[in-house]
Amino acid sequence: MAVVASAPGKGVMTGGYLILERPNAGIVLSTNARFYAIVKPMYDEIKPDSWAWAWTDVKLTSPQLARESLYKLSLKNLALQCVSSSASRNPFVEQAVQFAVAAAHATLDKDKNNVLNKLLLQGLDITILGTSDCYSCRNEIEACGLPLTPESLAALPSFSSITFNVEEANGQNCKPEVAKTGLGSSAAMTTAVVAALLHHLGLVDLSSSCKEKKFSDLDLVHIIAQTAHCIAQGKVGSGFDVSSAVYGSHRYVRFSPEVLSSAQDAGKGIPLQEVISNILKGKWDHERTMFSLPPLMSLLLGEPGTGGSSTPSMVGALKKWQKSDTQKSQETWRKLSEANSALETQFNILSKLAEEHWDAYKCVIDSCSTKNSEKWIEQATEPSREAVVKALLGSRNAMLQIRNYMRQMGEAAGVPIEPESQTRLLDTTMNMDGVLLAGVPGAGGFDAVFAVTLGDSGTNVAKAWSSLNVLALLVREDPNGVLLESGDPRTKEITTAVSAVHI
Repeated sequence: MAVVASAPGKGVMTGGYLILERPNAGIVLSTNARFYAIVKPMYDEIKPDSWAWAWTDVKLTSPQLARESLYKLSLKNLALQCVSSSASRNPFVEQAVQFAVAAAHATLDKDKNNVLNKLLLQGLDITILGTSDCYSCRNEIEACGLPLTPESLAALPSFSSITFNVEEANGQNCKPEVAKTGLGSSAAMTTAVVAALLHHLGLVDLSSSCKEKKFSDLDLVHIIAQTAHCIAQGKVGSGFDVSSAVYGSHRYVRFSPEVLSSAQDAGKGIPLQEVISNILKGKWDHERTMFSLPPLMSLLLGEPGTGGSSTPSMVGALKKWQKSDTQKSQETWRKLSEANSALETQFNILSKLAEEHWDAYKCVIDSCSTKNSEKWIEQATEPSREAVVKALLGSRNAMLQIRNYMRQMGEAAGVPIEPESQTRLLDTTMNMDGVLLAGVPGAGGFDAVFAVTLGDSGTNVAKAWSSLNVLALLVREDPNGVLLESGDPRTKEITTAVSAVHI
């Protein structure tokens, strides 16, 4: 039986850059754009000579890239060696395999380790798939002469082929990169592979029949996925993209980077099982609190098509500015943190008002969804409605402050966190009927914009974006994290009721 696990892509609404440092918090929303990993044995039976060689086969298939990679995995030291073209290697999946298998060896007792080795000797057949929203389909839509609308996206196959960005530098072609949409696809892919492998190897049970184990099981998926993702990236990031891929939408405070310090020993001759044992015993002090958008609100993501930005280089420029102008940077940092907290507070107020005064809340949202924000105050006709309107306007004001401080940081550091073209687009968007707020997700740059819309206003915003050469994606907030799926998503309707996981 094949194990199929999925993990969501994310949109970071607040916490860009600040989330890199504890104890700053960020709000991350998981989405319905998901990555799938299908894991099954390569062989029905163990090859007679497998025990003697103590090596097993691993096959990685990425149909959307038309790639297949073959590996040999040592059962002795868990080294993974590519035996096919190196051009098709995937470091994120490679690290996911090594650390998931190492975790299995490190945590299972001797008897179960023997069962594990027999299972591994059947080989690992891994297939990875990302829904269309994980990658840019803009070129494909334009090549077909279709309008830049969600309807055009919906007409494409769910798991269509992936296109590449081919850029030139100094007159020479650079290595083409996969055209992404900024949803943290590498983190979602890594998490899905880790979850499927750990379930396949018997370390976790992500099925709905084991709810009492689910949180500890998810914690193990989280630790292994964070480790694999950081090693594949070559740095210890904030981890919010992996965290949302595992747990879903939430308020996040990063883990202390030192918890992964022993992971650097993996390439220094120290056995991988010992490395992962130390990581599992480490103090994982990340914090997560349940969060999702208030009722009757939708997340809308847009692809402006102006090319992406390099997040690592932007982070580097920000850090350089922080060192060169400590006082100014700390002041801006503090104000941005306060604005982030203010937006979170207003959203929590709105969620509470929806719970306690549903009729008034729904009436205000329905009315404001068809009006410009300047007219929302007209809905404040009695105390309950006034409270809703006040929180809506408070949310808008907090986002305007966030954008202002993010722009200040970018200008001071010389990086395009909210470039002028994005500023014009976001201002125009925030003036549309039914738009609560708009901004650049995560680290910002040119690659994406987001809006939070009221009621059914998202449809009109998507149409307006199309006229501005912005492709509105089919992405919406889905608070679920890792899911155990009922089958191959390409051949049957995806059923997420099997084991929806939400903190």
